[in-house]
Amino acid sequence: MYYTYIIRCKDNSLYTGYTTDIKRRMKEHESGINSKYTKAKGFSNLEVYFVCTTKRDAMKLEYKIKQKSRYQKLNIIENPKDFIENLKREENFTILGYSKDI
Repeated sequence: MYYTYIIRCKDNSLYTGYTTDIKRRMKEHESGINSKYTKAKGFSNLEVYFVCTTKRDAMKLEYKIKQKSRYQKLNIIENPKDFIENLKREENFTILGYSKDI
């Protein structure tokens, strides 16, 4: 499994990434390792993550989210189900689900 996620930093900015191990990656962000951005900005919390079957889909999803405005990212956080439905209509994504909790 692959995970694409959005986290909130202590300065209220949003960071998007992907990983194969969501729990490990959140611990890394909390510790400020393996990410210059979250080391500088500080980790606040995981907002939402999406479960993908392939690395390709996780990376495509990360890219799509990073292209969005802050307002659009906040909408994804608030309405992840709608975001997934729209993606499936637009492209051939395989997203198994989403969660706001690890």
